[in-house]
Amino acid sequence: MAESFGSEFTIVEVTSDSDSTTELWLALAKPSQAVTLVLAEVPEGWTAQVIPAVLTEKQLRMFEQVKLNPGEVYRLSSE
Repeated sequence: MAESFGSEFTIVEVTSDSDSTTELWLALAKPSQAVTLVLAEVPEGWTAQVIPAVLTEKQLRMFEQVKLNPGEVYRLSSE
């Protein structure tokens, strides 16, 4: 049986190995799964790590507006 993705938001920071470009991604998944899900969406040669954060009610409401399903990811920003 497949493992559940859970119902929590996880923020993941990804960095390009070639030019140090940094992006923030949102995953509707457990932290242990979020990195793998995000790495599947970015080009090869990027690294990812979970950003430990306690989300405020306002942030949670904003993220809920993205309407992610469990196991889905969304790019928040790039620098």
